[in-house]
Amino acid sequence: MNGDFLSVSDLTKIIKQRLDTEQALQNVWLRAEISNFKRHSRGHMYFTLKDNSSRVQSVMFAGNNRYLKFLPEDGMRVLIRGDISVYEPYGQYQLYVKEMQPDGIGNLYLAFEKLKKKLEMAGYFNETRKKSIPRMPRSIAVITSPTGAAVRDIMTTLARRYPLAKVTLLPVLVQGPDAPNSIARAIKQANEAVSFDVIIVGRGGGSLEELWAFNEEVVAEAIYQSDIPLISAVGHETDVTISDFVADLRAPTPTAAAELAVPDAEDLSTNVIERKRRLTRAMKHLISQEKEKLAYLTRSYAFRYPKQLLLQKEQDLDRMKERLVRETERVLEKKSDSQQKLNQRLALLHPQEKIKKESDRLSQNDIALKRYMTEVVKERRHKLSLQMSKLDLLSPLKMMDRGYSLVYSEDNSLVKSIAQAPVSSPITVQLKDGKLKCQVQKQVKDNKDG
Repeated sequence: MNGDFLSVSDLTKIIKQRLDTEQALQNVWLRAEISNFKRHSRGHMYFTLKDNSSRVQSVMFAGNNRYLKFLPEDGMRVLIRGDISVYEPYGQYQLYVKEMQPDGIGNLYLAFEKLKKKLEMAGYFNETRKKSIPRMPRSIAVITSPTGAAVRDIMTTLARRYPLAKVTLLPVLVQGPDAPNSIARAIKQANEAVSFDVIIVGRGGGSLEELWAFNEEVVAEAIYQSDIPLISAVGHETDVTISDFVADLRAPTPTAAAELAVPDAEDLSTNVIERKRRLTRAMKHLISQEKEKLAYLTRSYAFRYPKQLLLQKEQDLDRMKERLVRETERVLEKKSDSQQKLNQRLALLHPQEKIKKESDRLSQNDIALKRYMTEVVKERRHKLSLQMSKLDLLSPLKMMDRGYSLVYSEDNSLVKSIAQAPVSSPITVQLKDGKLKCQVQKQVKDNKDG
């Protein structure tokens, strides 16, 4: 009976599993009002989301709330994205919040998420299609507002770090209704010019509405179609736009974009000096080694007494030649012996020799077979003669020679008893030299049995 009951823990686990696997309850968006807000010392946020008729307990862990640009408080209306699950110790369902935005700009965030999902499904964010940034570009296109702080930061950083690069500013609008087409058109122009090694696109920080031009699909499409490697540098480090996802490289700030686009000339100079120093040291070491080798060779016997060395090598050559001749003769002799043995084996295995051997064996077998057959026939004839003698002794005809005869009834049955030959019945008597046709006149019974 107890096996039919669930524990409270088992029931809670089943409910949690059902909620966690229900797609309709995962990644849901809510519009609600915050109440009972509490921030834990570890950074987690606990609060209630409510509307006019319902409420749900919610939690936003520190890993998700660290990038919030505002501090939630009681009475604030917000847009929430999260998953529904169960807090098992209390058996209570609650919302695990992943993202939170003030309700006033909720529509923009919904549009952002919608476009982000669309482009991600289309492969715009795929890492395999992203191009690498050249290490030392010769020409750089900077697409930004000519009056903002971003352009000053980028230009100053590029000039300081790598003055060898040619930098061209393509001025655009970075906010407002005409900004997306202005940015997209500049990216296409930079590609058509075929003179740039890398493109930097961006602007300084601002609100979501001010950065919105870089969340438009027309800009994302232009970045995606760019044949030139492109660095996105929009806003501050915490600002993330669609352009950042599509670009070949995302920089947290415009200044960082300039640093990522070019190397530091001072570092390059220091590196060159260090490499030159290392190369000089290596060459000196190599020259020193080669000098030692040359000195050793100069002191060697070959250089000091070349004629004696040559005569010695002549003698070595004669000795080696003699050894070669002896070894060659030894090998040839060994091979000759081996060849002779193979010829002998081949002669023994020659078909003609084998045929002769088999022919002799066949003749011997034929003679043995004839001898055997003669003996068998002789033995069988002897046995036949004995059997014929025995058969002759048992033959009724032989008995007739001694005076015996055989009596047959009318139906040719052998008569063995007088009961088989009634009075007046015809009988046939078989004698040695013929038959007698008789008729029974009288039966005389043998009384020797009593």
